[in-house]
Amino acid sequence: MTDLQRLRDVFRAALDLPADAPVDDLHYQDHEKWDSLAHMSLIAALEDEFSVMIDTEDVINMSSFDEAMKILGKYGVASDGWSSNG
Repeated sequence: MTDLQRLRDVFRAALDLPADAPVDDLHYQDHEKWDSLAHMSLIAALEDEFSVMIDTEDVINMSSFDEAMKILGKYGVASDGWSSNG
């Protein structure tokens, strides 16, 4: 499983979305399920899945799925270049 698929799965689980829900275009508070409480659950799930500790500034700046990819890249995640081949 690619890092991209793992990221999509974390978003779906943390935001209580269906397994096939599109998440690549999600933005914080633009989706009814991504509120401040779900945001903290998402951060915790990302930290668990990718074995990272996300700093406060990055927690605040994580405003979209795309931004989550960029932030996780700072922590060494995405060794597969966020490939969608899996």
